[in-house]
Amino acid sequence: MRQFIPARWKQKIQHVMLDLDARIDSTLFSSGKGARELYERFSTFMDRFYVGRWKRWVFIEPLSEAATIGLGGLILMLALAVPAFRETADDDWLKKSDLAVSFLDRYGNPIGNRGIKHNDSIPLEDFPDNLIKATLATEDRRFYDHFGIDIAGTGRALVTNAQAGGVRQGGSSITQQLAKNLFLNNERTIERKVKEAFLAIWLETRLTKNEILKLYLDRAYMGGGTFGVDGAAHFYFNKSARDVTLAESAMLAGLFKAPTKYAPHINLPAARARANVVLDNLVDAGFMTEGQVFGARRNPAVAVDRRDENSPNYYLDYAFDEMRKLVDTFPKSYTERVFVVRTAIDMTVQRAAEEAVENQLRQFGRDYHATQAATVVADLDGGVRAMVGGRDYGASQFNRAVDAMRQPGSSFKPYVYTAALLNGFTPNSKIVDGPVCIGNWCPQNYGHSYSGSVTLTQAITRSINVVPVKISIALGGKSPNPAKAGRVKITEVARRFGLTAPLPDTPSMPIGSDEVTVLEHAVAYATFPNKGKSVKPHAVLEVRTGAGDLVWRFDRDGKKPVQAIPASVAADMAGMMSHVVSEGTARRAAIDGIPTAGKTGTTNAYRDAWFVGYTGNFTCAVWYGNDDYSPTNRMTGGSLPAQTWHDIMVVAHRGVEVKEIAGVGMGAKLPQAAQPAHVAANANGASKILETKPGPPPVLTKRGADILVRVEKLLDEASKTAGKTSASEPARPTSSSALAFPDNYVAAAGDQAPSAQRKN
Repeated sequence: MRQFIPARWKQKIQHVMLDLDARIDSTLFSSGKGARELYERFSTFMDRFYVGRWKRWVFIEPLSEAATIGLGGLILMLALAVPAFRETADDDWLKKSDLAVSFLDRYGNPIGNRGIKHNDSIPLEDFPDNLIKATLATEDRRFYDHFGIDIAGTGRALVTNAQAGGVRQGGSSITQQLAKNLFLNNERTIERKVKEAFLAIWLETRLTKNEILKLYLDRAYMGGGTFGVDGAAHFYFNKSARDVTLAESAMLAGLFKAPTKYAPHINLPAARARANVVLDNLVDAGFMTEGQVFGARRNPAVAVDRRDENSPNYYLDYAFDEMRKLVDTFPKSYTERVFVVRTAIDMTVQRAAEEAVENQLRQFGRDYHATQAATVVADLDGGVRAMVGGRDYGASQFNRAVDAMRQPGSSFKPYVYTAALLNGFTPNSKIVDGPVCIGNWCPQNYGHSYSGSVTLTQAITRSINVVPVKISIALGGKSPNPAKAGRVKITEVARRFGLTAPLPDTPSMPIGSDEVTVLEHAVAYATFPNKGKSVKPHAVLEVRTGAGDLVWRFDRDGKKPVQAIPASVAADMAGMMSHVVSEGTARRAAIDGIPTAGKTGTTNAYRDAWFVGYTGNFTCAVWYGNDDYSPTNRMTGGSLPAQTWHDIMVVAHRGVEVKEIAGVGMGAKLPQAAQPAHVAANANGASKILETKPGPPPVLTKRGADILVRVEKLLDEASKTAGKTSASEPARPTSSSALAFPDNYVAAAGDQAPSAQRKN
């Protein structure tokens, strides 16, 4: 390149570069010099403000640190406040929970109410003075003095709780409690408390104190499914909140802390004790004198006896949650907040379900060490006809049918067998029941025994564990990890049926180790009698405004059935599952003259016991267990769950035209020998339910086993002494275990995996 550039150009370029270098050096030197001069001037100026010696450490340093920490605190508060203020993004935040819903059963009869009714005819000034004072004295004495957070009250609560070694006093102000009711939930986390504090301050800037107090009195949950003091006054005392006495006001004010614990229709002594604490608070706060509250102490409030009222509260909670989600789908321009909703519930079936659960738990719950149960009965279109979410709604409002995730055990296997039929297997396909391992996990059958070559029908009837695991491997084909690929197919089938539970991928998933809810499991089984069409569970059939205008109707606006599996596969599965009831682990569920199919399920250590089954009319799931996941006493799905299912479905089919199940037919009369122990024929030949119920779990003691062995030996010796040949040898007991356990337990035994295994 140098040969092509003229010499004079080279000289010019060098001059330009030297000039540029000189300018850069000069600029840097000038900048540095100017910076030094500026710093010196600044230092000279700041020296005028220099504070030394003790003044510096007493005033300057603390102020500097406070400014630094304060700036950091402001930035942190802003970061924490952003999530809280997101909760207020909805322009309709004040009406977000403002729903008043009256529920009817499927025939139009009232069954209950849910939601919050704002009674404009009772403004705050019309509430009795003693009710306002009782509320303030108990919940927030400095309500009219603080800015949303009662610093003094919070500090006092912290000290009291620290001294007591537990939670004895709450520190939340009324504004904070209202913020929680409007925007948050009841979870006990630091995040929720931080949000609550910021939202309380936010509410104080937008509402007056009286508006906040009125909203709190209207929206607080007061037990018994009621919201607000006026609703509670009507429920507990059959009067308006305008007319409550001091004793009744004290009892109402006592409900804010724990409405379930202190509800007078559940625990009147506890409610009166709490009301007495409220009266003490009135005196301590200086709102009343001891003489003024003396009459209320001597004559405590008497609540209306609601024990005989049989309101389906678990069902109403579920229907109200569904209604709130449904309202969110309405156009935002729609402002109606009062609705009348017709539901799918059949109160006859609902009462039968509640009675069946209570009867079984009362008679055998202690023997089986089982304390809770849940059940759902649904139409084949997904409409929930009955729901029991627990033994006692008054003791616990947690809905175990909707919110509890429990392992289904072998009742999950129909999804596995359906996946098999969809991938080339048939009900008569044979699989060897023998040892199999996935990694270091080796499933076992009950009794650690194997049956050799069995058909799919025999495997599901006897609830064999190994076969579903081998199916999951076979479904994977030639993939690098066939077991994992097979489980993916099983999960896809379960999703088609309508299960939305997480269903994590684990080796034991094919035998029911993943958790599901009773509601989804029950309605998913409706796919089989629906000829392969899956449906969505729902409680709401029709929504009307308070004036009677039709807003929404399920048959017009609801989700339509989806063809999840071919009808032929659903029929094959129904045929296979009918053997579970007729000759397998669920013989107690058999109903005379009604086609029935289903599957039992028992989980590791007997923690959960299930029976999920269906007829041509309904589907139903029953679960028994304990809230703390403690094991039951050898309860299997073929015992109490199958018996409960039978008792419920007998009532559900009264006066109903029995429909056939594709693949099963119309069912037949049970022969006398084949009828379960609880069914017998009367003089007219019609079956009837005997008083005998499944008894406590049979337990073979060592002494009993020794006796059975001696009996077996005596039979052998007797046959030899008689000189009978093997051809004419009398029938012998098959084993000591067969003698030890009644038929229902032997049938159910295949449903339970050994305790060393994760799941059956």
